[in-house]
Amino acid sequence: MAYKILNKCPVCNGKLYITRLECSKCNTVIENKFESSTKFEYLTNEQLNFVGAFLKNRGNIKDVEKELGISYPTVRAKLDDVLTALGYNVSAPTSNVDKKKVIDMLDKGEITPDEAIKMLNE
Repeated sequence: MAYKILNKCPVCNGKLYITRLECSKCNTVIENKFESSTKFEYLTNEQLNFVGAFLKNRGNIKDVEKELGISYPTVRAKLDDVLTALGYNVSAPTSNVDKKKVIDMLDKGEITPDEAIKMLNE
């Protein structure tokens, strides 16, 4: 039985490396310090599920909201979380939040009061 490769140390949360490879046919063993060949190995299952939904919906945030049953700010936060996990630098948007738009979203039930406060404080 094969298991998914662990990518973080369960003790200190540090990055884990693959140190042993073994051929299933001839049992040749190669030992060294190997990194995963894909950045996606370092994503959690929750992050991978989000990426799947995001790609399936071709990046359309409204469709991702509907599929996952989450609000716009939550989609953005999950996207930022994935980008950070992949090693990309995520910077806060430089434009000011449109307060009227936030209030309208809150009135329509598209976001929670906590999400509205968070958006207005950013």
